[in-house]
Amino acid sequence: MSWIIAARRTAVAPAGGAFRRLAVHELAAPVIRACLADAGLGPGDVDEVILANALGAGGNPARLAALAAGLPDRVAGLTIDRQCAGGLDAVLLAKALVESGAARIVVAGGAESHSRRPLRFATDPDGGPPVAYDRPPFTPFPDRDPDMHAAADRLATERGLDRGRLDAWAVQSHAKALAARADLRAEIVPLEGLTDDAFARHLSLALATRARVLQGAITAANAAVSADAAAFVIVSREALGARPLRIVAGATRGAAPDAPGLAPVAALREVLADAPPGQVRMAEVMEAYAAQVIATIEAVGLDPACVNRQGGALARGHPIGASGAILAVRLFHDLQGGIGLAAIAAAGGIGTALLVSRQDGQIAHPT
Repeated sequence: MSWIIAARRTAVAPAGGAFRRLAVHELAAPVIRACLADAGLGPGDVDEVILANALGAGGNPARLAALAAGLPDRVAGLTIDRQCAGGLDAVLLAKALVESGAARIVVAGGAESHSRRPLRFATDPDGGPPVAYDRPPFTPFPDRDPDMHAAADRLATERGLDRGRLDAWAVQSHAKALAARADLRAEIVPLEGLTDDAFARHLSLALATRARVLQGAITAANAAVSADAAAFVIVSREALGARPLRIVAGATRGAAPDAPGLAPVAALREVLADAPPGQVRMAEVMEAYAAQVIATIEAVGLDPACVNRQGGALARGHPIGASGAILAVRLFHDLQGGIGLAAIAAAGGIGTALLVSRQDGQIAHPT
């Protein structure tokens, strides 16, 4: 059995904003220290740090973050890259380490600096000048490696989601985030003077209709902005602290690479095998696009009223490697009892889901 015993994050700042001068480890270290303080643990209690990062230049930022946070030299640090799903996958890896007996205390999450991302160039094998590129391929098949805006627009068309419905979801996300701003501060580690998610605003339908079109029905209003942030949880073998959150199940599954928006559905169905959607009291589903979150919750039958109750990434931004971990932090702070769920899609057709409970015996622990 494994437990989340502490969870914190920075605020989310749009790229080029308050965190523009901070490297990945500088975003991560204060959050790791805050998690340890909340759990009543010292640096020497940590066995491993797992950090998801998608845009960095290598160099194992998990190791940098561990050292910057004051952890012992023996904590090696493991950096993973599964794009948007990485932060939630880090939690699942921590679960596996703890439940296998390989570790007792693991710090897991993600950190991303879109502002400080390196410029990318591909070398020419024939000796020509390097060629700049924005992202690597997510599949080896060019015809199955769509631009993410185009994939989201195709999903909206296939699922009959018009722009009005997408914009309405975005408007609601911002409204919920603004209403919850004071409550959200409990999970946020102040950094660079920022104590609130910087992007949330009073977005009206009229304003959303004037947003810049990115692709078809996908606009700057119903797609999440690039951002900087860090988020971590502490996964423990014991139910320490006053409000431990039991990790019941988790799954990462591949799906059609050219339909990444629906990738979490298979993982969600797997973790929901022991807990029908009607039992879920709170769900945090990544809002990279309004089309993606609506299609996902409809595919598995989740009640929209329990999804992203305090706003989602449309009102925060999308710090890729940290986004999945933010969902886990939200569950830790907002789930008062019963069953909670987190899910996220990643480019290339990857989906990750996490099922948690704050009431032992609510559902059976999977064997």
